[in-house]
Amino acid sequence: MTSEHLAADHRPAPAPRAGRREWAAFTVLLLALLMVAMDTSVLFFAVPAINADLAPSGTEQLWIYDVYGFLLAGLLLTMGSLGDRIGRRRLLLCGAAAFGAASAAAAYATSPEMLIAARAVLGVGGATLMPSTMGLIRVLFRDAKQRARAIGAWTAVLTGGIALGSVVSGVLVEHYWWGSVFLVNLPAMLLLLILAPLLLPEYRDPEGGKFDLPSVPLSLAAVLPLVWALKEIPNNGMRPSYALALAAGLVFLVLFVRRQRTAERPMVPPALLKVRGYRGALVLGTLAAFGMMGSSFFTTQYLQSVLGLSALQAALWSLVPSVPIGAAAPVVTALVQRGVPRGRVVAAGFLLSASGMAVLGLLGTDSLALVLTAAGLLAVGIVTALSQLTDLAMGAVPVERASTASALWETGQEFGGALGLATLGSLATTFYRAHVTDAGQGGLPDSARETLGGAVAHATLLGGERGAALLRAARDAFLSGMHVAAWTCAALFVLCAAGAVLALRDRGTDGDKAAHAGPASDAAPVPVPREAGPAPVPPLPEDA
Repeated sequence: MTSEHLAADHRPAPAPRAGRREWAAFTVLLLALLMVAMDTSVLFFAVPAINADLAPSGTEQLWIYDVYGFLLAGLLLTMGSLGDRIGRRRLLLCGAAAFGAASAAAAYATSPEMLIAARAVLGVGGATLMPSTMGLIRVLFRDAKQRARAIGAWTAVLTGGIALGSVVSGVLVEHYWWGSVFLVNLPAMLLLLILAPLLLPEYRDPEGGKFDLPSVPLSLAAVLPLVWALKEIPNNGMRPSYALALAAGLVFLVLFVRRQRTAERPMVPPALLKVRGYRGALVLGTLAAFGMMGSSFFTTQYLQSVLGLSALQAALWSLVPSVPIGAAAPVVTALVQRGVPRGRVVAAGFLLSASGMAVLGLLGTDSLALVLTAAGLLAVGIVTALSQLTDLAMGAVPVERASTASALWETGQEFGGALGLATLGSLATTFYRAHVTDAGQGGLPDSARETLGGAVAHATLLGGERGAALLRAARDAFLSGMHVAAWTCAALFVLCAAGAVLALRDRGTDGDKAAHAGPASDAAPVPVPREAGPAPVPPLPEDA
């Protein structure tokens, strides 16, 4: 045989392409993901009605709103690792059942304690669904181009679902009782329970081994206090309890990392962070979440407290920037697949986001068109960057580690968002306090000195010229802090763009390099019998 024939004989077989069955299964997964994303913000308009019906205390009200996000963030790593070991479809079905049952319990809760417990179970269910959906996408779509399109849609649905949740909440509460915001989950979960066994293959890590139980409390003790403190600091400033929570979280984070290095079967294999494509994408994705959540802190307050829109009006206007998101991911994916270097596309996304932050840095006190333009640029830029970074991250790791890799990716998003809120929110609050004091408004209560919302409430009570003067001073002070934070974030995004060009310059234009990190890693999925796993696979590559 000639050398050409020999070379041809040893070429890896092309990855099988997904058909109608896989795309139908993917649609069901997206529906479940949409419900999880919407539940993050679905209580936005329901809280007043819940307060009138259940009369929770201030602390109970906070837990009703926050417990879902806390447990979702805290259990992602645990559930991602568990899915790789017991089977992703099995965990998905368990999560769907828990999510549906908890939704019904929350809808008909008769006390604050019952609602808090139901929201907690919803968080547990959400933590099983998110990494399972991404892990199964890695199984369903072996072809790099199809996988890129699927991950782009996954990113758009996750981003858009958070914005959609508040609007759905407002519409339902206006026409029905507050429990209806939870009942919308039931049809999606029921559909998932019926169709998943028919459409989705089962897959688990054949070398996963026993689940490392000591890692579970360590991960929770690391994630929960850090996320809680970072989310509370922008609203209340640094307090001793928050500093203690940060310190405790960091201590347990160190213990968790040590456990992963020494455990026989760690929850998060240290080799996962040695995969270069995954590592770089994880860092850049976390920074993208940092800016995205930080910007939402300003735009939400600007619409309501500066422009004076009602909560429902603000939520409806906030949907306008979400419209181009649906087109951004597929267009960007097509560009990459036509040969545009991935690093340049990600850099362009960050630069687009930087321009959005720059527009925020130019806002006056009556700039609805500008704030919507800024939010639109941010949304398209972030989705552009995140869709490609997610595809790179998930394509760089072997399929048997996909749920764990997805869980770590999503945990990074939670940390990035919380850190963005804390850092940019605290920076803006510092400037706000200084400028409100400098405005010469004597005798202000602490609430008015701390936040724009508090100043608006106090100005309403004062009325007349004093109230109008306070309102002008508070809005100007808020804008001064927002401008500083926005330009700071714009500079960060420019640095991220430069980092993307450097870090991703040797990444494939269509994801093939990442997708073929190891021949066995992207082999066709093998259905998993009840007690048997697929054939053994090589360990994680250290330089995908």
